[in-house]
Amino acid sequence: MSRSRRSRLARMRAGLVRFERMAKSATAEARKKDTRDKIELGDLIVKAGLRYEKSALILGALIELSRRLKYDEGERTRLIAIGAEAFSNDGD
Repeated sequence: MSRSRRSRLARMRAGLVRFERMAKSATAEARKKDTRDKIELGDLIVKAGLRYEKSALILGALIELSRRLKYDEGERTRLIAIGAEAFSNDGD
């Protein structure tokens, strides 16, 4: 193999290593964000006073809520007001 070909191959390998490192870093960041999101959602369950409820109940309630919100904008507005009030009472 000629010297120029070996040099080109070495540059390509180095580029591949850099690309793999970047991809791994992006994946790690995505996992961190996903973890933060899940913790935040868990905190909402606790804040709502549902920490000790069965998971099936919470999931059922969320599925029912999702269905309602698709068809009832008034319900969405009402629930946003309740949630905003709960967040504003955090400092109390």
